[in-house]
Amino acid sequence: MNILIHDLSKEQFQSLFPEGYHAACIISDTGTIRHCAGCFGCWIKTPGKCVLKDGYDNMGELLSKTEKVTIISRCFYGCYSPFVKNVLDRSIPWLLPFFKIRNNETHHKRRYQNNIQLAVHFYGEKITTEERETAEKLVKANCANFYVKNYEISFSNSLKELCGEVTAI
Repeated sequence: MNILIHDLSKEQFQSLFPEGYHAACIISDTGTIRHCAGCFGCWIKTPGKCVLKDGYDNMGELLSKTEKVTIISRCFYGCYSPFVKNVLDRSIPWLLPFFKIRNNETHHKRRYQNNIQLAVHFYGEKITTEERETAEKLVKANCANFYVKNYEISFSNSLKELCGEVTAI
């Protein structure tokens, strides 16, 4: 299964994928996502599932069944857009609350053993060198936390330019 997480409007999405996008799951902003409350309910009360019932509560389960996650996000000061960041925060149930040391860093243990490939496509006008460097470090850190071994990252100055990047998805 492949997952596409994006922050595009319906019009932008349709212009980028005029013939549709063929992924098993497309996650976009429906206006209902709530912020992670940091309650650890996804680890204690309902293991593997977020306690906030807003349609984004199954991110851990979705990630457990996927092979590839593609993210399309506006670059906000070297980070994901608020919506995409929120989706990733709500994906914490994919991990266990227990820790282990890897590469001299503390990380959560895996709940599921599937290996995820990640493709991140940032877009935005005038993305600075510093923002690119920050975004690259962020994606690399996300890969370490989510046990991603294969990833790619790209930067586009516009949606039109982004179209060339994502048609290869």
